[in-house]
Amino acid sequence: MPDSTTASAAEGTTAAAPAKRSLGTGPGRLLVALYGIFTVAAASRSLYQLIAQFDRAPLAYGLSALSAVVYGFITFSLVRGGEGARRAAFACCALELLGVLGIGTWTLLDRSAFPDATVWSDYGMGYLFIPVILPVTGLMWLRRARTEQPA
Repeated sequence: MPDSTTASAAEGTTAAAPAKRSLGTGPGRLLVALYGIFTVAAASRSLYQLIAQFDRAPLAYGLSALSAVVYGFITFSLVRGGEGARRAAFACCALELLGVLGIGTWTLLDRSAFPDATVWSDYGMGYLFIPVILPVTGLMWLRRARTEQPA
């Protein structure tokens, strides 16, 4: 009687290879939607500001562009799925959270450094604090997705 590895090998697949799992299923769909919206919002806002108003607040506009890149990468990773994408998204969500907390604190301590707001200013107050809630939620979802991976 052949074992599952032999039977799978005969079919052209191996039982040892884990199935690629989408991180954008279930509650992950809401994360994909929110990250997608924030990617477009941050990218379009920062692109306009970098082109039309760069001399006014280059640091703020550059940080908004960086946040758009981070949001885009997380969106892509959530849609792509798989363990490597999960790890990359986890690292970017942690980086995003550090950015929100760091920039949020910086904008409170030194208002003159930010003559115009970024997505992460005041911990995302201009965006209903979603920029600080989103990475926490993303980290929790990605951690849960890891524990649900087949052994």
